[in-house]
This record gives sequence, C-alpha cells and structure tokens, in this order.
Amino acid sequence: MPTKTETKNEKFNKGIGRRKTSTASVRIVPAAKTVVIVNGKDSSEYFPTEEMRGIVFEAFNTAKLPTGFAVSAKISGGGIHSQAEALRHGIARAIVEYDTTPATRVKLKKEGFLKRDPRAKERRKFGLKKARKAAQWAKR
Repeated sequence: MPTKTETKNEKFNKGIGRRKTSTASVRIVPAAKTVVIVNGKDSSEYFPTEEMRGIVFEAFNTAKLPTGFAVSAKISGGGIHSQAEALRHGIARAIVEYDTTPATRVKLKKEGFLKRDPRAKERRKFGLKKARKAAQWAKR
C-alpha cells in the first residue's frame, strides 16, 4: 500500500504499479509543473509514442488536482506499453495517498486506474506448440 514518507525535509507519496510482468515504483512530490522522470530519463524520451505518454498522464487528467507533481519512477520488466500502464497504476495509487478526499478516489476507481490488470500471457503446455495451439487432428 502506498505510504506518505519524508526524507531530507521533502514529503513524497509512494505508489507501486504493476501490469503483466512490469513493476513501477513511483514517488510524487507537489511541484509547480508536472514532470515525469522514468529511470533517469524524461518521460518524452523514455516513451517513444504520444499514445504511451498519454497513458502516463491519464491519472493526472482524471484526478484534476490544482497542483502539479514531480514524479520519479523506477520501472523494470515487461514491454514498453506494459511499463506505461504500470506507471499509470503507480501514479494513481500515489495520488490517492496524496489527496485523501473520497471524490478523487472515486474518479480514479471509475476509470479503472486503481485496479491491477490481472491479464498476463498464458504459459506453454507440454505436447502443444503454444499455450493452446495443438497439431492438426484428423479423425480418419
């Protein structure tokens, strides 16, 4: 669960986001302008497409908070798209920890940003080519 923590007189809120095999550890600090730093790079540099950058900022757009945030995140595992969704999940959890009003939580929950998406790739079974694909079968 995200927690409010203090280091070097700087208060931040933590959130952990997950999607498939991606994990994002997120810290948000109130700031004048919203800036997202991912693994030491700016979000526009880390996420190549506008769609993925949009996924990252969806939680902020939905919450409609009056202040901006400096976001720093460490992401590992999975693909780039799954990492963007894990980051959105972590940011949403941190926002709920920051703004404890029920209205913010309701907005984010309605959009599905607080729920961990459980879908993941199914494992391959022995005797099959892929998870469910089998060799062609003929009766006669």
